Amino acid sequence: MNVSTPTLAEQVSVMVENLAAQAPPEALSAFKAEQADLDLAGVPDGVAAPGTPMPDGELVRADGKPTNLAELRDGRPAVVVFYRGAWCPYCNMALRTYQAQLTGPLAERGAVLIAVSPQKPDGSLTMQESNELGYAVVSDPGNQIAGQLGILTAPSIETAKAQASLGLDLATVNADGTNTLLMPTVAIVDAAGILAWIDVHPNYATRTEPAEILRALAPVIG
Repeated sequence: MNVSTPTLAEQVSVMVENLAAQAPPEALSAFKAEQADLDLAGVPDGVAAPGTPMPDGELVRADGKPTNLAELRDGRPAVVVFYRGAWCPYCNMALRTYQAQLTGPLAERGAVLIAVSPQKPDGSLTMQESNELGYAVVSDPGNQIAGQLGILTAPSIETAKAQASLGLDLATVNADGTNTLLMPTVAIVDAAGILAWIDVHPNYATRTEPAEILRALAPVIG
């Protein structure tokens, strides 16, 4: 009998159940309240529109070497995944799933997968090594690209307190020393560097499914 591969949404449901049994109730309450507010607010106005040039910036590889999206794409179409950091369990799950379900199909289509976060390069290295990711994982100090895409956010006061209670201080893990985050987002860039598709998730507990990414990529690669 064939066993279907669980979707990201299904994986998240299992993880949330496990977290409920482990995390302090006060922290969980703060996170749930923030997620509800994020759902209510929805995608912000001003998000970059498909058909416009994909913004770029001075990025840093996990090994500390400078780079940028143009260099990483090297003339190829790209799926660019914007994630919050190695400290985020939802991000770890998503990037592992993309490794398992997207790297092969993307290679067959001549496309490349790139993951971008605002964290320091050592956080990128942790993400890459702990999840055995075979694609580029880079830091965007100051959220240069996310800012131009219009997907910036920050934790609420209550959420920041809950994060602190769990030992997380965003200002120490982010490359620019701030608590600014990005909304988990997947952007598809064509070979000419044009933004072809973008999927923004204000609620960080939800993510773009691999199958949805491949469907959106199909018209880009012809």
